[in-house]
Amino acid sequence: MDTIYALASGAGRAGIAIYRLSGPQAGVALVALSGRPLPPPRQAMRVKLTDGAGEAIDDGLALWFPAPFSFTGEDVVELQLHGGRAVANALGEALVELGLRPAEAGEFSKRAVLEGKLDFTRAEAVADLIDAETAAQRRQALHQMGGALEALVEGWRAKLVRALALVEAVIDFADEGVGEVELDRAAAQIEALAGEMAASLADRRRGERLRDGVHVAILGAPNAGKSSLLNRLAGREAAIVSATAGTTRDVIEIHLDLGGWPVVVADTAGLRDSACAIEAEGVRRALARAEAADLKLALFDGAVIDPATLALVDGDTMVVVNKADLAGEVPAELAGRPVLAVSALTGHGFDQLLAALEAEVAARLEGGGAAPLTRQRHRAAVAECLAALGRFAAAPEVELAAEDLRLAARALGRITGRIDVEELLDVVFRDFCIGK
Repeated sequence: MDTIYALASGAGRAGIAIYRLSGPQAGVALVALSGRPLPPPRQAMRVKLTDGAGEAIDDGLALWFPAPFSFTGEDVVELQLHGGRAVANALGEALVELGLRPAEAGEFSKRAVLEGKLDFTRAEAVADLIDAETAAQRRQALHQMGGALEALVEGWRAKLVRALALVEAVIDFADEGVGEVELDRAAAQIEALAGEMAASLADRRRGERLRDGVHVAILGAPNAGKSSLLNRLAGREAAIVSATAGTTRDVIEIHLDLGGWPVVVADTAGLRDSACAIEAEGVRRALARAEAADLKLALFDGAVIDPATLALVDGDTMVVVNKADLAGEVPAELAGRPVLAVSALTGHGFDQLLAALEAEVAARLEGGGAAPLTRQRHRAAVAECLAALGRFAAAPEVELAAEDLRLAARALGRITGRIDVEELLDVVFRDFCIGK
């Protein structure tokens, strides 16, 4: 296998940059660059690196992680050097001369999976931890990196295997009296297992929402104050505010950290009929965002009730009346619903709005018990497994029932990578950053 290298810390000017080498020639490369024997495993050693022509590259630290006791399971070298572009260029040229090649995105984690150091779910959690922007995202990534999702899925597979063993026994030992009792036991185990997996699928995509952020769409008529509200949420001038109706033509997004929960808030075009093709397209996009949003903020202009906005109010909608300093009584059309009165201009009621929004987001993301499924591929595999379990229950022959259980176990195995690893490697690691 090739020996690879990459900058594992952030690119750009920095005090310290960390470079990682992995593969059979990693130790050889360090000896060649430093002119010194390898340091003791996992102990930092000061090294002065030079290229093949004897030109100095940098003065820094080197650590040696011999296989299999490394992140990738291969021989690994980590170099802590000064974070300048010239150092990076000189080191890269010297490593290429020694036969190493730049790593592809996610290749270090990919090799860790191939060497059995990580399963797919733990490797994905590494990427999630790097991308985490809020405390809740960090906690979920650490929980998954610690093996919570792997344990859940492997527990399901173990139950499947036990049920499959009973069915196989019926096939192999029918002449010895093994039959209906064992099939009934297997069916009961599968029914309980299917219930567990169905509950995980019915969690409103909690794990995926936590990774990506809860999407909130601000909807309302032109000049209801949507852009002003967005700017106050962002704490900056993210959207243009104008007295001219129809200023917002496209969807404008901001990312928020609400009490540790990730939230993506979108300002949308004002809802109204328009002969302007550009504004009409903005309205179409606003309605599409409303349909896709996890939560809607229906913003009304004081006591004015906009029918187009009112028609979008449902169970996933927070009703907000703007210009509370000017508004009178809550409109009759909104009677019976919780209504938040705010002034995007003065900030009146804004703290209450933030608290209510945080509570709504937390209600969608909080959860206990089983580890959540955090990617669409996880959900697809569990759904495929459930479909196979459904066929098991209706199978006319015991041999067909056994095959359905095998297919169900294979579907779960694709989550952790216990089977069919090669076909999933590129899918799992293509979005990783270089050096991980």
